[in-house]
Amino acid sequence: MDHPYPPAADLAGLAALLGGPVVPAARGLLGCRLTVGGVTVRITEVEAYAGTAGDPASHAHRGRTARNAVMFGPAGHAYVYFTYGMHWCLNVVTGPAGEASAVLLRAGAVVDGLDVARARRPAVRRDVDLARGPARLCATLGIDRSAYGLDLLADGPVRLRPADVPVPEAAVSTGPRVGVTGAHDVPWRFWITGDPTVSVYRRHVPRRRA
Repeated sequence: MDHPYPPAADLAGLAALLGGPVVPAARGLLGCRLTVGGVTVRITEVEAYAGTAGDPASHAHRGRTARNAVMFGPAGHAYVYFTYGMHWCLNVVTGPAGEASAVLLRAGAVVDGLDVARARRPAVRRDVDLARGPARLCATLGIDRSAYGLDLLADGPVRLRPADVPVPEAAVSTGPRVGVTGAHDVPWRFWITGDPTVSVYRRHVPRRRA
């Protein structure tokens, strides 16, 4: 797969990456570092969502609402949503203003602040499971609704920075997105091949009515 935006080498490069198309932006986020509340994770798994541009799995597919407004730009800001009545999930807004695309951060490896991460999730037995999955990632970082709309590239409480070492193309896998109710087989999930923090793939199965 061709990626017109290579992995970012600096903050300006990361801003340019996020301002472009969502699929290469998602690929380029692998290896980037996210720091919140004394914990830093290296991003190991992401999913791209194209918004109003024909992606029925996107929260913005049916247009702007109070919930998804930040998805419509500018790029580099945080879209945080609550799911299943118990979990927070974090997305990075991408693309030109008005296109409503975003990248869901699905998993990461804790590379700094391990003691703080463990204290936030004391029931987790293995460190590789601390941020393995989008809800777990937010719990480990202490992310909630207060992060909604924050500029992740600024020097604020939630900071996204380029990878120390870019992830080579040969080390990246791609496949269908997890648990979506539409466009099940679109291969817009990217992950670092073989990384133990990557979540388990589960295809969405509609619930049967009793």
